[in-house]
Amino acid sequence: MLEGQIIKNISNQYTVLSNQKLYTCVPRGKFRQTGVSPFVGDKVLFDEKELIIKEILPRANQLERPTVVNVDYAIIVTSLKKPNLSLFLLDKNIAYCYIKNIKPIICLTKKDLLSALEIENVTKIKEDYEKIHIPVFYNTEIVELKKFLKNKLVVLMGQSGAGKSSLINKMDPHLNLPTNSISNHLNRGKHTTRHNQIFFIDDVSICDTPGFSALDLPNDSQEIQKGFPEFQEYSCQFSDCKHINEQNCQIKEQVKAGNILTSRYQSYLKLLKEGEK
Repeated sequence: MLEGQIIKNISNQYTVLSNQKLYTCVPRGKFRQTGVSPFVGDKVLFDEKELIIKEILPRANQLERPTVVNVDYAIIVTSLKKPNLSLFLLDKNIAYCYIKNIKPIICLTKKDLLSALEIENVTKIKEDYEKIHIPVFYNTEIVELKKFLKNKLVVLMGQSGAGKSSLINKMDPHLNLPTNSISNHLNRGKHTTRHNQIFFIDDVSICDTPGFSALDLPNDSQEIQKGFPEFQEYSCQFSDCKHINEQNCQIKEQVKAGNILTSRYQSYLKLLKEGEK
C-alpha cells in the first residue's frame, strides 16, 4: 500500500496525492459501516492497483462544515469594505480556530476602497491584533504571506465576497478560480467554490472550500475562553470565572486598563449569549 494525502473530494471520488502522482480512489466499505469518512487533508493508506482507500491515519485537528483536517493555519480573509469589516465576525472566526487547535492568520482585503481616515483606523486594528500574536497581512503582501506559509497546509475562512478565491488567484494567477461580485442589498457575496480542494502554490498547500457557513462554537464559557488566549495571561480569584458579573474579575479590570481590547471582550460576551440560545 502507498501513503498519500486526499487533496480533493467530489461525491465518493477522492483524489489522493502520493509521490507526485494523483490517484482517484474510493473508500473501502468498512468506513461506511463504522460511520467514518475520509476528508480533504486526510493522510491515508491506499491500494494503488485497486484504487481503494484502506486506512485513515490519525488526524491533528478537524474543521467542520465543510470538513477539512490536518490544517496548520487558517487564513481569515477579512473584507474592509463591501462587505464591511465586522470585528465580531472576525473574532468569532479566531475563536473557532483556537478552539479547534489551529493557528489563525488575518488577511485584510479591499484596502483600496478605504478613505484616508478609514485606513488610519484599520492600521490601529492591525496593530491591536498583532499585539495578541495574530499575524496580519494585506492581500497585497503576497510574497510575505507565501514565505510565512511555506510547507504548511492552509484553509481559507471568512465572509462570502471577502475575497478568498481572489486571494488564491493573487498567489497563483494561473489557477484563475471563479470569483463573483457581492450583493449590494445583502452586503455579502455569493459562494463561488463548490467543493473542497487543495491547491499547491509554490511551497504552500491551500484548501479552497465553499466557505464555513456555520461556525459551531461550544456553549460552555470555559471552552469559549480558549478562543481568547489573551485572557489566559491574567488569573481571576475563581478558576471558573465567566468574566461577566463576578467581583474582582481580572479580565474586566484589564479591559478597563486597556490591556485587553474592549472589542474582543464584547465579542466574547456576544459569543456567550449566542451559546445560550
